[in-house]
Parts: sequence; C-alpha cells; structure tokens
Amino acid sequence: MEEPICATGMAARLRSQWDHDAGLGQNHNAVKFLGQDYERLKAQCLQSRKLFEDNLFPCAASSLGFDELGPRSAKTYGVRWMRPTEFCQRPEFIVDGATRTDICQGALGDCWLLAAIASLTLNDNLLHRVVPHGQSFRQGYAGIFHFQFWQFGEWVEVVIDDRLPVKDGKLLFVHSAEGTEFWSALLEKAYAKLNGCYEALSGGSTSEGFEDFTGGVTEMFELRKAPPDLYNIMSRAIERGSLLGCSIDVVYRGNMTKLVRIRNPWGEVEWTGAWSDNSREWENVDRSVRGRLQNRSEDGEFWMSFSDFLREFSRLELCNLTADALQHSQMKKWSSSLYQGEWRRGSTAGGCRNYPATFWLNPQFKLVLQHPDTPGKSDCSFLVGLMQKDRRKKRREGKDMETIGFALYEVPNEFKGSSGVHLKRDFFLTHASSARSELFINLREVSSRLQLPAGEYVIVPSTFEPHKEADFVLRVFSEKPADSEELDDDVIAELPTEPLLDESQIDAGFKNLFRQLAGPDMEISIAELQTILNRIISKHKDLKTDGFTKEACRSMISLMDKDGSGKLGLSEFHVLWEKIKRYLTIFRQFDLDKSGTMSSYEMRMALESAGFKLTNHLFQLIILRYTEADMTVDFDNFVTCLVRLETMYNTFQTMDTDKDKVISLNFPQWITLTMFA
Repeated sequence: MEEPICATGMAARLRSQWDHDAGLGQNHNAVKFLGQDYERLKAQCLQSRKLFEDNLFPCAASSLGFDELGPRSAKTYGVRWMRPTEFCQRPEFIVDGATRTDICQGALGDCWLLAAIASLTLNDNLLHRVVPHGQSFRQGYAGIFHFQFWQFGEWVEVVIDDRLPVKDGKLLFVHSAEGTEFWSALLEKAYAKLNGCYEALSGGSTSEGFEDFTGGVTEMFELRKAPPDLYNIMSRAIERGSLLGCSIDVVYRGNMTKLVRIRNPWGEVEWTGAWSDNSREWENVDRSVRGRLQNRSEDGEFWMSFSDFLREFSRLELCNLTADALQHSQMKKWSSSLYQGEWRRGSTAGGCRNYPATFWLNPQFKLVLQHPDTPGKSDCSFLVGLMQKDRRKKRREGKDMETIGFALYEVPNEFKGSSGVHLKRDFFLTHASSARSELFINLREVSSRLQLPAGEYVIVPSTFEPHKEADFVLRVFSEKPADSEELDDDVIAELPTEPLLDESQIDAGFKNLFRQLAGPDMEISIAELQTILNRIISKHKDLKTDGFTKEACRSMISLMDKDGSGKLGLSEFHVLWEKIKRYLTIFRQFDLDKSGTMSSYEMRMALESAGFKLTNHLFQLIILRYTEADMTVDFDNFVTCLVRLETMYNTFQTMDTDKDKVISLNFPQWITLTMFA
C-alpha cells in the first residue's frame, strides 16, 4: 500500500531550486560541498591556533579506496597522512605560477585527470576558477585549503585539510617534479573527496577532467574516421577558447601546410618526424616565421603536420567552454543551455526507441533552431551533451555507468510554438527520428555535433533499457543563438461536472441500498464506507487490490463531505458512487494487458483520461506514493490517487478567490490545509 513521501525532502528540493534560480552554483557563488564554509573554518582555526582536521574526509583507509587501494592492499600498507610542513623544509603552494612540471603521476591510474590539470596551467583565468588565489603555507596558514569544481551544472567549493598520503617519505599520489610545490597534490585530494575516495579517480578520459575544471562540453573525434572538416572544427574551436591543441597554416615550398601544436603533459618525450623540433622541414620556411614557431628544447612541445596528427593519434578531445569562462570580449562564444533531469523506474525511465510502450515517458526537451550557420542556407550546427551524474561515487557500491544516448524528433506542426506539451506514445510510433547520438554507450557523457535545418525539435534522452535509474544533465551548445526548454505538460484538471442531486432526484433502488448500508443514522462513516467498498470490490475478480484502507476512505469522505459532519449523506454518497463507477471504467479501459493492475505508462494515460495532466515530476511523486513493490498500481490506490488529486484541486479553486492561480497562506492556514485537505 501507499508509503508517505518525505515532505522535508520535497521542501529541500524546492528550496534548492529557488537558491539555484537566484544564482547559487555559479563560479562566484559556489555550492559549499558537505556544507563546509572555507572562510568560517579557516577563521576558527586561526582563532584557536589549531590546524584544520577534516573529519568529513578523514585520514583513514576509507578515503584511499575500497579495492586496489583498500585496507588490505599492499599499495596502502605503511601509508601515513602527513602535512607538507612535516616532511618538507619549505613547502610552497605555487611557485612562479602553475606549470605542467608541477604534475607528476603517483600510484594511482588517474593520468586522464593529470593531463587535464596540465592543460589548465596554460590558462590562468581557467586555473584560478579551480584553484582560488591567496592560498599559502606561510601567511595565514591554518592547514586548510579549498578548490572549486564544476559538477553536473553547478560549481562546488571543496574544503580539505593538507594531510596527504605519504609512503616511504614520498607522496603516494600526485607530486611536483621539485617536490616542494603542493597545489597539484592538494587539488587531487579535493577531487578525490568530491568523488568519495582516491580510488574512485582511477581510469577515465581527459574530457571528464576538462569539463569538471571548466564547465565546458566535450566532443570526441576518432581520428581514424575524422570528419572531412575537422581542421575547420578545430579552428573554430580555437576562436571560442576551447581546450585543444593550437593549429596554424605555414607556407612550405610554396604550399600551405596544416600544422598542429602538441603538448605532452609529461614533458621530454616528443615527436621526431616531420616538423619536429630539429626536422629539416623548417629549413624551407621563411626565417622570421621559423623564429617565431620553431622550438628546439626538450620540453614536451612539438609541431606535427595535420596529416601525421590524424595518422599517429587515435582521438581528439575538444572541450567547448561556456560564455562565463571566456573573459576576452572579442572571443566568439557558444550559446548554451543546461537542464537537470532524472530517469526513475516506473515514471520517467522509458528506455530507448526499441521500447515503444515506455519510450515516450522519458523527459523531453525542445530545441528551436532559428539561425542557419551561413546566410542563404538552412542548416544550423549545434552540440548535444548528455551526462549521467555521480557514477564515480557509486563505484564503492558496485554500481557502474548506465548505457545512455538520445534522439531528436521534429516537432509536429500542431505543437509548434507550444511548451506545455509532452509528446505521447502515438507520436513516436508514427515518426522517425531526425538525428540521434552516434552510440548508446556506458560513458559519463555522450555528445554529438549535429546539423539540422532551422526548425523545432524534441530531444529525448534515455538509458538504453527501461527502468534504469540515474540523474542526468542535458546541455545544448549552438554556434548561433538557439532557444530551448524542457517540454512538459501543464498541470491541468479538466473534471466532468458531477451535480449534487436532491434526494428526490435519486433512484429509489439506490435509496434502498443506502438505507441498508448506512444504518439508523442514515449517514455513512469512515468504517462503514471501508466495509462497503471492500465488499463490493471483492466481487470484481478481474481487479487486484489489497482493499481500501481507513486513510483512503477518510480521503473520500473529505472530498465529498459538504456539511463537515465527517460522514456522507445520501446525496454525497451518490456522487461518490458515480465517481467510483467512472474510475472503474477508466481503470479497465487503460489496463491494456488485463493484468488487474496499472503499469506506470498505463497509469499516466489513465490519469489524463480522468482529467488530470501532470508534469513529469508530479507523476514521478505519484508513482513513488501509490505503487506496489512491483511498480504497479492496484485499483484501491488508483481511486485513492484520483480522490487526492481532485481534493487538492478543489481546495485550491476554493481558496483562489480572484482566479489568478496564486494563493497566499500563513502558517496556521498552511498547517490546517496540509493536515486535513
């Protein structure tokens, strides 16, 4: 039977949404991870003259890992947690600016992360969004540091103490080449805390680090099958400040040659072929150009021809930045939008197009492309990135990435310009997709660069199979401005008129039935209503039910009780009886598989037939509250749900005296409403 939804959790969710609408989560107003406030904690430490100890990321085996870095691992045997001041004579946070030599890999397979950190050192503006200024082991030192990361649509500030894992007198993980600079090791610790432990960082792609350090969206290009316009894509990306290798055209023997500048984040190892530091190709380049471009030091940086780059490398990862990360006023900027969403079993986890019965339940987002890339043409370029949230944190629980992807459909003419629309099953049964992600794959993010004619489109993100639960972020980046919004039904109640008949208008047979049921007082109480309904419903063998509870019957009497007696008279019971008969007809009509229960997708169609259009989120709450363990809704819960919806609708209509769809309540009124409505 029904279980209560946590009201405080719902309130917290709404409060969080309001805070984010007001600007919380932007880089200058980051969310405080685990509620820890850096400035307040530091001030407390300085006042008490005690170095900060972070009890939310303790110096314990659990912070290191759970498997290869677990408590019984040889890799963690003998590890001590030490502050840099305890094993280094003159530790520094950053010396002469952050450089790639500050980042050397330790005993953790997070080279993907370190490559992203190394790239960050090339751009001071981006670096100091992640590594705030003013941190030091000298002035104001209190053993506390802080960093900021982009996480699924918001910036998060992470506070740590500076106790680092040390083995045999050396840092176990990231360290600087000189051994006296600690910003990179502390950054790695903060990122490990954000993801649950150090081991959660093992394995990944550089694009993940790019995104968490910038808030950008990444494209991956397999260079063995690179698009023919990849060089132009790279050039346009540079115009927008994206993170990738720089490129330039050079005249060689009278011909324009495409070159790509590569940086190996580990230094030293370089390309030795054409256009490398000491190659003969430079002899045929104008001296002034050669002086500006040629590099003869073993610093890990080198030039390659674009054709060699495509042949020698496997993949290009290109991180497109949001406008807020680009300070230069002349820089071309992407137009971007971001939406939070969730797939929940039984309500919004519909699976891919292979599952037509449930696909339409997935969240839907509208994209309006109005500005073609070039005048006189119709095609508009844009990126769609679909990212699943918090999967690294769940590794400890044995959970891995879900298989995700998305499809785009052209909006039918009758719905163009509308927002209060959630396309239903029949639409997807009769329309093919206009575009889709190249793959459904178990990566943190699936992104695709697409081109479609100007128009309106619906993006449907999904897991491959239905009933797989995950939270997600959907982002759209477009080269020209494009409008987008979440598509969802408006909350509407269109209920049939059910007149309260005078007793003289009620059929004599029904009156006789009522007298038998009601007893001498000629009114039906909660207990009597429960007995009546359960006796009747037991005769309908095609319906599965646990029987109506007293709470369900109380809700029905609350809906119908016009005189406040807490019981139902003849006329009131007559209206309820007709209502339940109508609900029974709807239930049978939409119990498509004749199982005697409602599946989630049958339930959504049945609610709409009964007069209620609901948002995805409201429907999700209904599924949580009114389904059984197998995610089905039996008849008594179906009736209880509809009665509850109708009661809340009628209550609001009564209180909204000026019909502006807004009511104002003080606390006693709110308590009265929630306790007795």
